[in-house]
Amino acid sequence: MIDLYSWATPNGHKVHIMLEECGLPYRVHGIDIGKGEQFAPEFLAISPNNKIPAIVDPEGPDGQPISLFESGAILLYLAGKTGRFLPQDVRGKYQTLEWLMFQMGGVGPMLGQAHHFRIYAPEKLPYAVDRYTNEARRLYGVMDRQIACTGAYMAGSDYTIADIAIFPWLRSWQNQGIDWADFPALKAWFDRVEARPAVQRGVQVLADRRKPFRTEAEKEVLFGKAQYQRR
Repeated sequence: MIDLYSWATPNGHKVHIMLEECGLPYRVHGIDIGKGEQFAPEFLAISPNNKIPAIVDPEGPDGQPISLFESGAILLYLAGKTGRFLPQDVRGKYQTLEWLMFQMGGVGPMLGQAHHFRIYAPEKLPYAVDRYTNEARRLYGVMDRQIACTGAYMAGSDYTIADIAIFPWLRSWQNQGIDWADFPALKAWFDRVEARPAVQRGVQVLADRRKPFRTEAEKEVLFGKAQYQRR
């Protein structure tokens, strides 16, 4: 059984959804990032960047336990383990990987900054809000055009880890300043993915435990000096 160390965030939900889609047995260990549990030595031993999610698979590729952090790496590992959601043909594989990297390098970081400056920043800085809101809209436009071309999913006609990686980040579209009316093809894709039973189960993992970050202590843990202490 895979041990999953996670929280109900977009990056956490990527792996929750993948585990549900693959039907792999897993045990959830909630890492409350508002309370600073990501800095515990036991968690840092498997996720040295103090970020969720992370997994420990007792049945690794060589029969020995393996621990992994970084959600994209975990998706690739689980796809390799199960032979699912990553095309076997070379062209399809790299088309999927380019959209996975698009999420890891663009969608996640940029939409994360949009969330921060629109919602969490102690000062509302118009330049930062405009910069990241505009970048969010640009990225939505890229994805909208891609789905209009494929007619189905990010990397083509099949549902892949690229879709699994991108979908959780778009669930907070309102917080990113997005109007779905501007992106009809992408909205149709979003609805297709959201309707999948495994996706619906995945986004419920730990959802009942996550609460909005309201206190100054929680914000300090997430965005303040606690992030930058050497450990």
